[in-house]
Amino acid sequence: MRPIIGITSYVLPATWGVWVDLESALVPHDYVEAIRLAGGRAVLLPPDDLDTDVLDRLDGLVLAGGPDVQPDRYGQEPHPATVTHPERDAAELALLHAALDRDLPLLGVCRGMQLLTVAAGGSLHQHLPDVLGHEKHRPGPGIYGSQSARFAPGSRIAALMGDDPTINCFHHQGVADPGALTVTGWAPDGLPEAVEDPDRSFVLGVQWHPETGRDRRLFGALVAAATKESTGTCADR
Repeated sequence: MRPIIGITSYVLPATWGVWVDLESALVPHDYVEAIRLAGGRAVLLPPDDLDTDVLDRLDGLVLAGGPDVQPDRYGQEPHPATVTHPERDAAELALLHAALDRDLPLLGVCRGMQLLTVAAGGSLHQHLPDVLGHEKHRPGPGIYGSQSARFAPGSRIAALMGDDPTINCFHHQGVADPGALTVTGWAPDGLPEAVEDPDRSFVLGVQWHPETGRDRRLFGALVAAATKESTGTCADR
């Protein structure tokens, strides 16, 4: 049985066929395909803050990209450029804390890395052009900023990325204070691009979008960790 990987999802109006602007739970298919190619089975998790029992049926979790985290969750007033979906914050933070309590393998992508940071007691820069003076991390609508990152020697992300440090970013916020997490990757301008929790079996956050290239290095590592998790739980399903 392939390990089951949950992916947190958007709820947005979507259009297909005869249906126009129908409220829908969705993620870019790149996430699903990246997990499938890495040997996992993807399931979508729409926002639901009633409980976290779904984790009993999962072997790993991906916190997907999306809107900004509510600034009041890290003690700030909202910036004019900050756009939030509070229902996602409530549901995903509940899942995140419960997954950490279970030591469930966890990968945070873009917003997911920022959510990990906030859960760890850290804080965010709400609008990077105000801090960095450029927009290289989000060059334009639908345009990824390609950069060459550097990684901490001996870190998980350094081992996974190997000789290719190219990353594709699309974000206007970033990590200011990582809280209890360890920063293990940086953009050329010094902005944190990867965080890890060395005290847990697999907790990794990346600020870029590895799903766009269906990067088997990162998703493969998540699925491998989830496979180990599934060997101890599949008999209970």
